[in-house]
Amino acid sequence: MSQPADSASAPVSGPDSAPLPPVLAAARLAPLYQEALRRHCTLHDRLHETDPAAFVALAPHIQVVAAQGETRVSAELMAQLPALKLISVMGVGYDGVDVAEALRRGVMVTHTPDVLNDEVADTAIGLMLCAARQLPAADRFVRAGEWLKGPMPLQRKMTGARLGIVGMGRIGKAIAQRALAFRMSIAYHARSAKPELPWDYEASVVALAARSDFLVVITPGGAGTRHLINAEVLQALGPKGVLVNVARGSVVDEAALVSALQEGALGGAALDVFADEPRVPEALLGMPHVVLTPHIGSATHETRQAMCDLAVNNVAAQLAGRPVLTPVPECR
Repeated sequence: MSQPADSASAPVSGPDSAPLPPVLAAARLAPLYQEALRRHCTLHDRLHETDPAAFVALAPHIQVVAAQGETRVSAELMAQLPALKLISVMGVGYDGVDVAEALRRGVMVTHTPDVLNDEVADTAIGLMLCAARQLPAADRFVRAGEWLKGPMPLQRKMTGARLGIVGMGRIGKAIAQRALAFRMSIAYHARSAKPELPWDYEASVVALAARSDFLVVITPGGAGTRHLINAEVLQALGPKGVLVNVARGSVVDEAALVSALQEGALGGAALDVFADEPRVPEALLGMPHVVLTPHIGSATHETRQAMCDLAVNNVAAQLAGRPVLTPVPECR
């Protein structure tokens, strides 16, 4: 195998002195993902961005691209990797990957479903409670000494409220199951009705919003769902309604959301994801009826380790010539 011009990019040798295969990290990866990958390969961290000349020399030998849920893996990048066989995403979402181009090139795409269902569902319920009872604001109220001046204003009840879920996949079902403990009535929107489920289906997101007190968004990102939650949906959710987004920032029209909150057309919001992370619209930062978290839906030690293990096992399977474990639906 020809060596890259930069010695820092030269393949590491394994125990038998054979060079470990080169893998390209297409974006900044979580440290535990990087560390685990280095046990199986020579990891080149964003070499296409940091050292284009070394990348050109190495590109013909790269069989695997490692990515995370928000990583963009474009047709242009794939075109520079003639030996590419696998794009391994550490995350359930993979809307940054041009899957159609990967399929055209015979490239497998994998992700890490299921292992994060509970964590994201727990986060969604936590955000709903925080928005309903204004728990972050209550914490600030005590710390600022405001309690000494009088009680905090009353908030709203969540138990028994109407819940609409946009997206009824694995995580949507996990959210619904948890909501049952709060005696919430449940309805949902998805690409099609799921007759096996006991909850009402709404073919229109607007209709779902109109019958909901809380609208939780957990649909995949990508062009097909961009700004699915628009001004019309927010208007239907109404001045007492709360929007919760644990999906992708692109699914919500943030300009429309800011306007609805400023005008009182929407009661509140709890957001874990944003269109231009980690940048958050300035207008949202000062709104007391908005709860903001930094994309922490799956961010626990246990779940991130499980995601990492699955992503790395997909890479190891590919490099060993075995079937991958969790291909994305388009690649099954």
